[in-house]
Amino acid sequence: MEEADVVIVGAGVAGLATAVALKRLGVRALVLEKAEGLRTTGSALGLSPNAWFALDALGKAHKLTTAYAPCRKGYVTDIQTGAIQEISFAKFETGGHFVRLVHRKLYWKLWQKNCQLAPFVSLPSSSPSETRHKKAHAVLSFIWMMELVYTAKESVTYSSGIFIVIPGEDIAHDPELIKREVTDNFAKEFPRLYLKVVQHSDLSSITWSRLMFRLPWDIIFGNLSNGNVTVAGDAMHPMRPDMGQGGCSALEDAVVLGRHIGESIIRNGRLVAGDQMADALKRYAEERRWRAAGLITGSYLSGWVQQEGSGWFTKFLRDVLFYRLLYSVIFGARRFDCGKLPCVSSNNPELENNQSKIE
Repeated sequence: MEEADVVIVGAGVAGLATAVALKRLGVRALVLEKAEGLRTTGSALGLSPNAWFALDALGKAHKLTTAYAPCRKGYVTDIQTGAIQEISFAKFETGGHFVRLVHRKLYWKLWQKNCQLAPFVSLPSSSPSETRHKKAHAVLSFIWMMELVYTAKESVTYSSGIFIVIPGEDIAHDPELIKREVTDNFAKEFPRLYLKVVQHSDLSSITWSRLMFRLPWDIIFGNLSNGNVTVAGDAMHPMRPDMGQGGCSALEDAVVLGRHIGESIIRNGRLVAGDQMADALKRYAEERRWRAAGLITGSYLSGWVQQEGSGWFTKFLRDVLFYRLLYSVIFGARRFDCGKLPCVSSNNPELENNQSKIE
């Protein structure tokens, strides 16, 4: 059996980024994933400055900034009036970092050299099973202890980058049916340009998913760590996509988690499990608690005010309170800097060699 200092369940954004963060600290991490390979569902990741700060800390930002131009502005279309509102992204520029859209497949390739999925572990989601990792079930039980909340919306994503939020109707997950439902029903009032994108999309690129989030007070008052086990990414803070912060905050988690583990290594001279590691994970959880709850709340509010009808009260909330007063505050979270990883030196030649191989 392959040995590792840390076991990571899930090869998502947070899982792979955490593996890279730990490798930079000289810590061996084993990533468990129920899928056969890395997940490439979706079209693109919108990476805000806070994500680029995290990627800088992981030593990966320069490999993407040269390939993708900054997004300077965006447009919001009122499908009832046809009015188009231009939104400048310049206000979110921080420390030389801009908003950029990164293709998911290329993003996942970024991590492949540093992460290898365990080929012999299976974690079925529908029935109990035995694994070769004795504490795997304890980890999974901890991850699933907090209830998820389904919104009344679902989303359809296309490889061309169009993302549409629609009412949570129960339709078969048939790409052809999904495409027809979107064009004939859910998005029939959308501008013609959007409909053309849908009509010319490859069926294999269409995905349908339910939108979930965790109640912010579950994050604030819940247990985010338990001994040597903690959560990150969607396991901690699933949120609506309206702020584009799901992947960005997951990258933050990886850096903050890596920093606290690295500081524990520095204090103890090596990676020590038990109470020392439990304290490090607890400090990580406390640092991320309010940040995660704030992002969940901001994402929900920004989606709610823009999709809940056109009555006078909703318009007042959207046009006056949200766009004029709250927008800059809520979306200012994109400028957050999660910090750097500590510089860890070790007397262990194996770990020193592991650090020297990082690209």
